Amino acid sequence: MTNRITCDGDLEEGMVALAARHPDWAALIARTGLPPLRLREGGFIGLASIIVSQQLSVMSARAVWTRFESVFVPMTPERFLAASDDDMRLSGLSRPKQRALAALSVALLDRRLCLDGLVGMTPEAVHEALTAISGIGPWTADIYLLFCLGHRDGFAAGDLAIQEAARHAFGLPARPKAAELAAMAEDWRPWRGVAARLLWADYALLKKREGLNA
Repeated sequence: MTNRITCDGDLEEGMVALAARHPDWAALIARTGLPPLRLREGGFIGLASIIVSQQLSVMSARAVWTRFESVFVPMTPERFLAASDDDMRLSGLSRPKQRALAALSVALLDRRLCLDGLVGMTPEAVHEALTAISGIGPWTADIYLLFCLGHRDGFAAGDLAIQEAARHAFGLPARPKAAELAAMAEDWRPWRGVAARLLWADYALLKKREGLNA
């Protein structure tokens, strides 16, 4: 068994393991069915897309990313560091995101960070390597772990949608904080990456039901 999720068969294996641990997981899986893999390109492009999407809605993130892609051709650390003021203005990036991408670009060119080298590392080690870069926080590291590296045991305890889904799925009195959810998720190892996808899928169902009942 590898430490990566690469296909629906990997998701199904994790779903069976989670359902055997607690009836709440079995009930959640019955609601959601097989969640999407949501794998994406890794490397500089993949991490840059996550940074760009921070604190934006899905549609807004797509719009900004489209502008960003059109400006930075080819999309490399070298091209980003050579950007003019007009490039930055046209890209639509906020100043904090510009600084984060600049810090990432410098770290990659200085070889203080090797994104290819993250494959096979533990979630904790990947977190340490990524969050050492100014402007990259836990959520960004989590999303890179889950969808660019496809790590089987990645998790995003600080994601608000996952927190709300967990509150609903496990009958919690309030939405758990990141530390509380991370502690809960210890019981879901080594399938936290499947647990995260299932909770996102359940959150989507919750939002859909809220829309129907509005």
